[in-house]
Amino acid sequence: MKLVTYRINHTASSLGFIEDNMIVDAEKLGHLKQSPLPNNMLDFIDLGENGIKQAVQLLNTATKEELEECSIPLGNATLLAPIPRPRKNIFGIGLNYTEHVAESARSLDTSKDLPQQPVIFSKPTTAVTGPETDIIHNQKVTQQLDYEVELAVILGKGGKNIAKENALDCVYGYTIINDISARDCRRAGQWIVSKGQDTFAPMGPVLVTKDEIKDPHNLNLSLKLNGVEKQNSNTKFMLFNINDLIHDLSTVFTLETGDIIATGTPAGVGAGRTPQEFMWPGDVVEATVEGIGTLKNTIIDSESL
Repeated sequence: MKLVTYRINHTASSLGFIEDNMIVDAEKLGHLKQSPLPNNMLDFIDLGENGIKQAVQLLNTATKEELEECSIPLGNATLLAPIPRPRKNIFGIGLNYTEHVAESARSLDTSKDLPQQPVIFSKPTTAVTGPETDIIHNQKVTQQLDYEVELAVILGKGGKNIAKENALDCVYGYTIINDISARDCRRAGQWIVSKGQDTFAPMGPVLVTKDEIKDPHNLNLSLKLNGVEKQNSNTKFMLFNINDLIHDLSTVFTLETGDIIATGTPAGVGAGRTPQEFMWPGDVVEATVEGIGTLKNTIIDSESL
């Protein structure tokens, strides 16, 4: 299934299912079929696979008239981040593609050696923004605003010390995150100021449940800046795959339902280019992951707010 969080005009956000370029409102569908469904993404994720099965059954048994009553054209809605306010910080993974390790060593003073364990940081929940929204560039804080296309993993189950061979069983679905980074805002090697500013975690446009992604370790991902391709790679080149990441994170933290892992970016970031290429107000950035879609955002100056 393709799941969205959406709103119409300035109404409250709702949970929807994408069906033939239409959004079927989950709560309205459940009401019509007398089989209640939640109206927000996290509550739906909490239902696990049973919630997905329930929704699929309702969609398959709904009449044409029932679907029309609880649906709107996709183009008439504003899509928000699939999880507009996560329950806790997003887990970010740094230096998880070989060529990105090399370019970071050249331009960002990181080690040229491949990491022996996942490099973990976090992005605050307040950094999350949705598709077709603005990324705020505060030029008093940074002159080096950069992009990073990433596959994001949403967990449907958590735990401690999760075995690698069981890790994918914990996955609920996938989305896209553009890990916006202010390269000149690292502090004593710590990344959260660089990575965690408001709007620095664009997410979306949809959450795709894991049954629709046959192999998350073989997905093309790419990024365009102002229509020019800057990144192009495949998740098969991750140093630590999703199984590795879930296992490693769960040895350190208790993972929980709804947790989000941004799995790292390939080479081609602005800081790694010669000359370096950073983003400025007016720039349009598009992050694409196979099987999920394209996440598009525009850079604006904080002074314009």
